[in-house]
Amino acid sequence: MVRRTKEEAQETRNRILDAAEAVFHARGVARPSLADIAEAAGVTRGAIYWHFKNKSDVFAAMCDRVNLPVEALIAPERRALREDPLNSIRDICAFVFKQTVVNPQWRRVFEIIFHKCEMVQDNGAIFERQRQSHKEGLVKMHEHLRMAVECGQLPADLDIPLAVNAFHAAIGGVLAHWLFSPEDFELNNEAERLADAMIDMLRFSTALRRGYVPRPMAPIDAEMATLCASSTPQALAD
Repeated sequence: MVRRTKEEAQETRNRILDAAEAVFHARGVARPSLADIAEAAGVTRGAIYWHFKNKSDVFAAMCDRVNLPVEALIAPERRALREDPLNSIRDICAFVFKQTVVNPQWRRVFEIIFHKCEMVQDNGAIFERQRQSHKEGLVKMHEHLRMAVECGQLPADLDIPLAVNAFHAAIGGVLAHWLFSPEDFELNNEAERLADAMIDMLRFSTALRRGYVPRPMAPIDAEMATLCASSTPQALAD
């Protein structure tokens, strides 16, 4: 009987998260209320409060259904990661790209995070949760790149903090781009190639080495300066 009660509670929790995912995906994150999620899930608001403290807590749990499997793959204690950190990071990166394409739940959650999570005042608690998750991800990535440097797979003079931000931004940029306009490229087919390109950036970019001195920018002539000041990005592209 106790087992059945626990199973029913878990089923209700999953139904709430499924409903939140659908509601956030359809309407964004800021506008829907817990009452909207409860209605979509076919439960009472009390049932939601039994499992979650507030909408921010619901949002975090929804994201964890994607984040936790990824975190399990990149846990520092994993033997493969210790023995071959760079290739492990590369394979995990490619796996995340492929899962975003083939796993509908991952795709919906990432679409919510990248394109439907409005950073407005009413969404402050959720924004802070996202910032915290972002910071934790950077800390873990720092540790993984440090292991790759210690194994001799990355340059000894790699500027790890800068490399972490560049690598993290590259992953997020690929995902955000494909989710916004999936017809631009075949993410599933190009996952390994894109992951290799990111790894090559870490291995070969002299701009990511400590002590790098940027080249001075060429002066901009008056005509170009006027054009940049008065034109839209699309006009410049044209």
